[in-house]
Amino acid sequence: MAKLEIIVASTRPGRIGLTIGEWFEARAKEHGGFDEVELVDLAEVNLPFMNEPHHPRLGRYTHQHTRDWSAKVAEADAFVFVMPEYNYGYNAELKNAIDYLHREWHYKPVGLVSYGGVSAGTRAAQMIKQVVTTLRMTPVFESVSIPFVHQFLDEEEGLVANEVMNASAPAMLDELVRVEEALRPLRDAPAQS
Repeated sequence: MAKLEIIVASTRPGRIGLTIGEWFEARAKEHGGFDEVELVDLAEVNLPFMNEPHHPRLGRYTHQHTRDWSAKVAEADAFVFVMPEYNYGYNAELKNAIDYLHREWHYKPVGLVSYGGVSAGTRAAQMIKQVVTTLRMTPVFESVSIPFVHQFLDEEEGLVANEVMNASAPAMLDELVRVEEALRPLRDAPAQS
């Protein structure tokens, strides 16, 4: 049983990240490569800025919100981050959510669905690869990059994907399935510090 968690990074009022996340969730369920697909909205998780007194590597969490977040991340086998680009980088809420934990991220692949203006969020996607690899995550090469994202919204604020987006989503999911299976023995091995 492999579980994919799609993490919607934007918490901003009026955001379109949730719309994009819901579109990708539907693509992931259609794909069928994961037994379970869950959309996780950081706006609902509502983590405060890091307020744990101990380093996440120790796993000695003092707050219930951290223990809940730890359990949510630990139960996943792979991730997709649906992320905007802010000023050439990824948003603070996503970095905060990542930094709360340590071992829970280890040996899990991550796909990136980025969006923005002319760069389609690709600068933010490139920046976050340095962070996730430090946590022993494996970012897959395939991605979904959405330029000038507002042009893909219909009157009901739903996402109307183009051919490139519709082709890149299953390609990324195929690779996430392959890498998740390859990393499984490392996740199943006894934890090391």
